[in-house]
Amino acid sequence: MPELPEVETTVKGLNESVTGLTIVDTWTDYGSSFHAGKENIKNKNYFPIFRREVKGEKIVGAKRRGKNVLIHLSHGKTILIHMKMTGHLLYGAYRKNPKFEARNSKKVKNIKINNYWAHEKWIPNEENELLRDSFNKFIHLVFTLSNKKHLAFSDMRKFGKVSLLPTIKLQHLPEISHLGPEPLLPVFTLPVFRIAILKKSKGKIKQVLMDQSVIAGIGNIYSDEILWKSGVHPKSIVTKIRRPVLNKIFTSMKEILKKGIDFGGDSMSDYRNLVGERGRFQHTHNAYRLTGKSCKKSGCKGRIERMKIGGRSAHFCNRHQKLYV
Repeated sequence: MPELPEVETTVKGLNESVTGLTIVDTWTDYGSSFHAGKENIKNKNYFPIFRREVKGEKIVGAKRRGKNVLIHLSHGKTILIHMKMTGHLLYGAYRKNPKFEARNSKKVKNIKINNYWAHEKWIPNEENELLRDSFNKFIHLVFTLSNKKHLAFSDMRKFGKVSLLPTIKLQHLPEISHLGPEPLLPVFTLPVFRIAILKKSKGKIKQVLMDQSVIAGIGNIYSDEILWKSGVHPKSIVTKIRRPVLNKIFTSMKEILKKGIDFGGDSMSDYRNLVGERGRFQHTHNAYRLTGKSCKKSGCKGRIERMKIGGRSAHFCNRHQKLYV
């Protein structure tokens, strides 16, 4: 799932690419009876309302809150996008796939299709080869923009959430109201961090760092890297961690998240930025998905191990990351 650095990278791309453009039309093939009655575009009855409400709206900018992308529109409206497990936004020129339409037409039979885009409804219509990355082909939502380009949402597992709401009601949404403080804001100081994290004083530090009600935006990848850098075992109990060590976690958190943004996010899986590029943070991993590898910490003779904590994988060095219980 895209975490704070990936979402921040996406928001930066949106502000550079689509600010000032107008939404001309919207298309989706999302739709599920499970979402009947819900205010998101997977509800087939809600999407026509969404489409009508965003048509003609100008994009005035984008922001991030936790792992949510907030696209602010004129007239006090905001599109909320949570990319979930496999979603990411893409910007470029697209067109309906004629092979897909022909293959599904009753008038055309036995058409021969040879490439992996054959089963996709939308395909890139420009020279940018990055958009043709196989992870970018699962287009389930398309905004047609006033410059004749598109903002598309690729979502392989179709877990993403998209809804529209009045901007003034954002803070009251369940997806927003429960979120803890933003870790990279200047006001998120060491004392604020201590207060936040001690709300779950008996929790395991890995789970607490990932708890969005404690700190917004940290997930599996960055919690592993933060704890590796600060030398703390992921099963350590918060209240048992000494104050100087908590201070080190705080410093490591700031450094790792900023580094994630500087490297354009993590593309160990399927995340891509707005123009289809992979992030580079995965090339700097010290713990995440490095099970069995020698620890990279200077002078450490440990190895990276993997264990389940609260149903999630944790990767850590079995030597220099100390357990506080």
